[in-house]
Amino acid sequence: MKIREASLSKIILISFGVHCALHLSAIHPQVSKMSDAKAPIRPKRKIQLVDFLLQFRWIIVIFFVLPFSFLYYFSIYLGDVRSERKSYEQRQKEHEENVKEVVKRLGERDASKDGLVCTARPPWVVVGMRNVDYKRARHFEVDLSKFRNILEIDTERMIARVEPLVNMAQISRVTVPMNLSLAVLAELDDLTVGGLINGFGVEGSSHIFGLFSDTVVSLEVLLADGRVVRATKDNEYSDLFYAIPWSQGTLGLLVSAEIKLIPVKEYVKLTYKPVTGNLKELAQAYADSFAPKFGDQDDPSKVPEMVEGMIYSPTEGVMMTGTYASKKEAKQRGNVINNYGRWFKPWFYQHAQTALKRGEFVEYIPTRDYYHRHTRSLYWEGKLILPFGDQFWFRFLLGWLMPPKIALLKATQSEAIRNYYHDHHVIQDLLVPLYKVGDTLEWVHREMEIYPIWLCPHRIYKLPLKPMIYPEPGFEKHRRQGDTEYAQMYTDVGVYYVPGAVLRGEPFDGAEKCRQLELWLIENHGFQAQYAVTELTEKNFWRMFDNSLYEQCRRKYKAIGTFMSVYYKSKKGRKTEKEVQEAEQEKAEQETPEVDEPAN
Repeated sequence: MKIREASLSKIILISFGVHCALHLSAIHPQVSKMSDAKAPIRPKRKIQLVDFLLQFRWIIVIFFVLPFSFLYYFSIYLGDVRSERKSYEQRQKEHEENVKEVVKRLGERDASKDGLVCTARPPWVVVGMRNVDYKRARHFEVDLSKFRNILEIDTERMIARVEPLVNMAQISRVTVPMNLSLAVLAELDDLTVGGLINGFGVEGSSHIFGLFSDTVVSLEVLLADGRVVRATKDNEYSDLFYAIPWSQGTLGLLVSAEIKLIPVKEYVKLTYKPVTGNLKELAQAYADSFAPKFGDQDDPSKVPEMVEGMIYSPTEGVMMTGTYASKKEAKQRGNVINNYGRWFKPWFYQHAQTALKRGEFVEYIPTRDYYHRHTRSLYWEGKLILPFGDQFWFRFLLGWLMPPKIALLKATQSEAIRNYYHDHHVIQDLLVPLYKVGDTLEWVHREMEIYPIWLCPHRIYKLPLKPMIYPEPGFEKHRRQGDTEYAQMYTDVGVYYVPGAVLRGEPFDGAEKCRQLELWLIENHGFQAQYAVTELTEKNFWRMFDNSLYEQCRRKYKAIGTFMSVYYKSKKGRKTEKEVQEAEQEKAEQETPEVDEPAN
């Protein structure tokens, strides 16, 4: 995460079309079984022009998106190399100069006639499902593009001090050779520190360390009034420290962060275990893979260092658990080493799926290869971008060009295609209590019928202040599997694919289904990753998330009237200047719109 810049996290709007049905049986055969002669006759969806445009979009991907993606990635890599050659002192000096420039720029804003403050990144550059429609309203741009340097790796304090546009590929390239890593390092290369702090980020180590924001030690933030402050959990800005996660940059502009480092080894010893049964049984097998039934969740001898699950059908899944291993151990006779980072290797989710036929197996993966195992295939969304992208001939000849740059994919989308995605494609990260994973899987199967499904456990901590997401009240009294006195175990249920109804050519109202899903999450104390647009009314949005600390900080640090509220950044649709102004006024007056009907 698991995007999600969050954990997609998770993720993104990417191409899919009618042709994906031809490849369905290889990914989730249960859908093809449901469409045989014995299945009830279902209404068929009317074919639209956009279906044909999407069917052949792979041509644009092959001849435009992939080559330009490679050039883009290479230019970014060269910039990273130049940065790494500079001393920490020089990088710090440049950082201070860049902060001064941003403070000066913010001071030029005339609140009476300039729009709300937002970053100068083009809307299509952002990794996430939102099309950043709010930037179409009148706005005041602040350029943060220079803030992409690793400022310091402090091996004594075990802290990485980084700027907000440092991405996961950049930080792992520097730290892993030092046998260090961020405590939570999200899978996709393009996910940035700023996005993961202001949004959410999850990874296979989150059952130990929590979400990405839980590993932050301090935040350097530019406030609406031009002050630059350092927020920690125990200084005068502790309220801001706890309020920024999930705020989507609506409390201030993040200019640097200190993040916890952990020691790692050269390899990850990964065990693939196939499981069968109904969805509730698969969920229990997943919980048993990392959470001792009789407590001891903090006992390292009983809890693996890495955890991940993938559900391939209503009856089959593979659970993966890993521990760090030295090069000496990995190279012992009889051990299997999988250098997964090579461009021609099978996509990870398909490689893991082989455990369903071959049975349980163990292999050693270089640590950095493991961290970025889902990047080339973008989990399984790559199958929809390029239906033949997983074939050996393509991986061998052009696999080195993967993945396509998400920003370039979004740049080639028309509004009609974006709307088509909202109605026919689902990309959601659902954060639910561990004991409700089985219920969640059943809901997704019943209402969306999407496979594969990604599972990644994470803790939600009891904190001194109540942030936007928080554990269930009184959870510690139940002593459920995975919980401790200080944290409740949750799971990111990643739902990324085309619903079964769409693959069969049947009608599917994606917006309504996502609204129902959000309402179901509210009733089950779950949370939706905000990289995806919300279909909720504002009042129901704040039933899902707690806004008490957030609104307190919005007022205290004068964010109202300067930065858009997180709801209006997350809601679907264009945001006009008038709508933005009305929304800010509404916030100030504490008005709330009508509530949605509860989910079934």
